[in-house]
Amino acid sequence: MCRWAGSSRPNGTRGLGGTLTRVLERVTVTSYLAPLREGGSLPGLVEADNLGTYVLKFRGAGQGPLALVAEIIAGELARALGLRTPELALADLDPRIAASEPDEEIQDLLRASSGLNLAVDFLPGSAGFDPLGWTVDEDFASELLWFDALTQNVDRTWRNPNLLVWHGDVWLIDHGAALYFHHDWSRAAPDKPFDARQHVVRDRATRLKQAHERLAPLITAATLERITGDVPPEWFGERGADAYIDQLLNRAPLVPEVIRL
Repeated sequence: MCRWAGSSRPNGTRGLGGTLTRVLERVTVTSYLAPLREGGSLPGLVEADNLGTYVLKFRGAGQGPLALVAEIIAGELARALGLRTPELALADLDPRIAASEPDEEIQDLLRASSGLNLAVDFLPGSAGFDPLGWTVDEDFASELLWFDALTQNVDRTWRNPNLLVWHGDVWLIDHGAALYFHHDWSRAAPDKPFDARQHVVRDRATRLKQAHERLAPLITAATLERITGDVPPEWFGERGADAYIDQLLNRAPLVPEVIRL
């Protein structure tokens, strides 16, 4: 069941310019349905007290809470730029739910993740994006590549697109590998090159100049303050929200220069 995804259900108030000011919903996990054994983090399909079905990203998974920080900042930034991405929510997980799970590995993960985690709205019937069978237009491809270069998302390759096709539209998912500089802030540099040679839509991204002209002005301090404000403060690592804001504000004007095709 998908209650809402992308921009089809308001969850906040209208701001300047007709944009939607959102606040992440807070839900409580009521049941664990199944593991999604793709990738190393072992996310799970869960139901919540608002009757929604979500993909739960666990705070206690191997990548730790920084992966969830990246999911929120990159995911909500994509939404602010007009790119489709499933709704996010903060989800409380009761450790007692682990007792009903027979798999010991999943039991351990559920117990290690008791408390607050990240829930991603489940898109029923969606299909993985196949670059050989699905063509995107040049404007979307250019904006997607620009966005990934801004957030330094290295996990959008033709081998692993992290895109879903749902109701004929392409949706962005799985941003835990973005903002990788936060694992070592000494290497954070706004002008760090972005290798786009393996990017899934590289060949279609022929309008990067136009994408930059549209998207760069949308990267404002106010937008980034709102987005980073959705991150639970205890999830930040070595540095807090201000460091992410500075990094993205300083990188946005440089995006065309850092992309390596």
